[in-house]
Amino acid sequence: MRVLSMVHQIDAAAGVFADAVAERGDVLDEWVIPESPQPPAPIDEYGAVLVFGGAMHVDQEDRHGWLREERRTLQRLVEDEVPVLGVCLGGQLLAKALHGHVRRLPSPEIGWVDVELTPEATDDPVFAELPSGFSSFQWHLYHFELPDGAVPLARNDRCLQAYRAGAAAWGIQFHAEVTHASVEDWARSSNPAEDGSVDVERLLEETEGHIGAWNAFGRELCGRFLAVAEASPTRGATTRATSPRS
Repeated sequence: MRVLSMVHQIDAAAGVFADAVAERGDVLDEWVIPESPQPPAPIDEYGAVLVFGGAMHVDQEDRHGWLREERRTLQRLVEDEVPVLGVCLGGQLLAKALHGHVRRLPSPEIGWVDVELTPEATDDPVFAELPSGFSSFQWHLYHFELPDGAVPLARNDRCLQAYRAGAAAWGIQFHAEVTHASVEDWARSSNPAEDGSVDVERLLEETEGHIGAWNAFGRELCGRFLAVAEASPTRGATTRATSPRS
């Protein structure tokens, strides 16, 4: 299966999700959206789409004009029932594409934070076998609210943490894709004006204790999403498998 990684900045790419793609023998194409108006291949050649985070926000379409076209692309993917998994900004953009609300938190949520699955998660094909509670890595100032008709899958005391819309679109607020290196990069380059005061040394110390289990969680989450995508009746696997661009 050919998988598209929609990236908004180089230091917020696929991380351990790329490991999950490779472990299955799938092919991962990276599309750095601010640098290129088109993906590496026509969008209908992809059996699954991953959408990652970034320092920009969903309400900055005037500053980052490509956000507007990305929202339209996500709307088309949802309409065509192409499996999509959005992470942090990606989940917020997906919610906005679904006509949901994305709002600013009173203060950033950064670091290792406990999250609980909702009762609805027990029937979800991606979340059903995940732990009912887990410590998650977070780095966000905005959050999505539940789009109309969507199913809540995870929460904490700050905000909704995951949802499913329809049969093939998932959004998560936590960064299940991060590596140890990316956490360190973000921590050491944090912007007090945007991120608030980050205790870098404490964050890195906590990361040492959490990152191994968290990376295993991220690979499992992405692997389950890819398995669902592979089984999707709308993914067009036969035409993509024989494409000369695959």
